[in-house]
Amino acid sequence: MTALSSDESMPAGYGPAAGERWQVGGGPQGGADRQADRQAEWEDVLAATHVAFDVRLPESDARGFAGTVQRHRLGALHLVDCVCTPFAGQRSTSVMGGTGEDSIGLQMVIRGAERVVRSRTQQHVLEAGAVGMWDGSRAVGVEVVEPFTKRTLIFPKEMVHAVSPRFAEVESLPWLAERPGTRLLVRYVNALAAELPGLDERTATAAADVVLELLRAVVEPELPQARTARREALRARARRYVRANLTDQALGPESIARALSVSLRTLHAVFEDTDESVAALVRRARLARCREDLAEPTAGSITEIAFRWGFSDATHFSHAFKREYGMAPRDVRRAATGGVRTTARIGK
Repeated sequence: MTALSSDESMPAGYGPAAGERWQVGGGPQGGADRQADRQAEWEDVLAATHVAFDVRLPESDARGFAGTVQRHRLGALHLVDCVCTPFAGQRSTSVMGGTGEDSIGLQMVIRGAERVVRSRTQQHVLEAGAVGMWDGSRAVGVEVVEPFTKRTLIFPKEMVHAVSPRFAEVESLPWLAERPGTRLLVRYVNALAAELPGLDERTATAAADVVLELLRAVVEPELPQARTARREALRARARRYVRANLTDQALGPESIARALSVSLRTLHAVFEDTDESVAALVRRARLARCREDLAEPTAGSITEIAFRWGFSDATHFSHAFKREYGMAPRDVRRAATGGVRTTARIGK
């Protein structure tokens, strides 16, 4: 297995410095021992970048197996491009036990074909243009039947469930190619891939949030809706509304309930089985944004930052910040400007 240099076979949007790269094979197999080596190398690459598989390479391919993978981090997400020649893989209980099990993948086929076997009655052939989702905690068999190129966004499962709790209650994840909004989602992901090398961490994290919102809009209307899922969905909507309206000093349970078209009693009720109230959700979200700006020396004074994110009293802000993070706002600002090095906790 070797590091991958610039390769025209990779999808557009990646330069040599864009993320992590792997390459396996290329050229003749070189006998049974070399084939076994490449098989083991490809298993390692898939386990590191997607999920673990038992891999079987075709014995009759005189040109030899070749595969390249490139991964770029996008906040808590991974954007992974894969190009490979035919192989077969089996994800069974024997290779599970942690690798990839807490992940959900959004897969877009760019070229070639792959057969996916989820059960005896669930088999699909994915060709160019196919868009689907996979769950790393479930067994599956795959067979790449012709040279194959795909792009996959890999999400932490808890992040997907936080945005769309109803995902947690479905037995199999859907195929999306014909859904309204899928083309917009794919175009956004491809445009994002082209821009990734130039994005800073904050912008990349914001872009990841947009991807999650587009994914929710595409998938959620088709998912079953149980009572538990409805409560989780309302909580997720409340959290999204709070994040988008932190600068509004009037933001609170009453304004959130009005915006979501639910009663105040209903809003409070859906947070009863969590570890925070609606008011605490607003306060913690505001404090988190203040903490980010305090760590940025050019973001303004402490008072300006507090007022920017919805606090109307600087003293109240200072006390709330210290209770939440164990240090005063001025200590974060001093550390950011190099005045004080501190080991106090900055987050939970």
